[in-house]
Amino acid sequence: MFPSFEIFGFTVGMYGVMTVLGAALCVAVGLNLIKKFKIMWEDFALVMIVLAISLFIFAHIVYGITNLDKLAIIFTNLGKLSFEQLIALLGESLGGMVFYGGFIGGVIGILIYCRFINKKLNKDNFLDIYAVITPLFHVFGRIGCFLGGCCFGVESEIGFTVHGNTLNPSINDVNRFPIQLVEAGINLLIFLFILYLFKKDIMRDKLIYVYMLIYPVVRFIDEFFRGDTYRGFLFGLSTSQWISIILFVFAVIMLIVKRNKSKSNAAA
Repeated sequence: MFPSFEIFGFTVGMYGVMTVLGAALCVAVGLNLIKKFKIMWEDFALVMIVLAISLFIFAHIVYGITNLDKLAIIFTNLGKLSFEQLIALLGESLGGMVFYGGFIGGVIGILIYCRFINKKLNKDNFLDIYAVITPLFHVFGRIGCFLGGCCFGVESEIGFTVHGNTLNPSINDVNRFPIQLVEAGINLLIFLFILYLFKKDIMRDKLIYVYMLIYPVVRFIDEFFRGDTYRGFLFGLSTSQWISIILFVFAVIMLIVKRNKSKSNAAA
């Protein structure tokens, strides 16, 4: 693993580096995709800013949901905790991010911008673009996870053995299945597939739901190959597995609604 490196006296985390690279590539791809809808680059940039802010906030909120036990400690002992203890517990409870929270936050950011800030923009166009670039960004995110040592896999004869990881010391000297790299590869395939649909104008205005049919299935399965247990569990399923089920069902319902709406418009 290669969690970080030193440059000019500063420690730079590889997860952050991969995130920046992924975001930059997504912006570049997005600038190419907006030509199809004749969207001005300034509008795209503003939507991306709102999207990024919303993504950041919701990614932390969902992470907090996976740490409700720690949040409960904060609220039940609010008057007893020192300021330093309070900050430390809040950091542990809300300091991380969950992909699904970010994804949902991004959708909300697009809807807010197109509904309240610039009503002239077509939200479905931006959601189609978002469906294309999300799995691309996720490729870099998962590679960053692998390099950093988070979101690690179960103990396995197939995989990698980590030594000296300070982020998650418990994974040191244990051979683990590289689920991060597997998911990165699958996300690359999802990106290419949805990009193909976008270019061929297939499932127009529905690509976000296509994504929500594919990735949740992948995530539901690969959660069983994760070795970490701090993401919250309910009835034997992780938080992300429950969100996967909800998103999949929501996508099915929305596709049915859109199909019926199209038939009604055609009949009229």
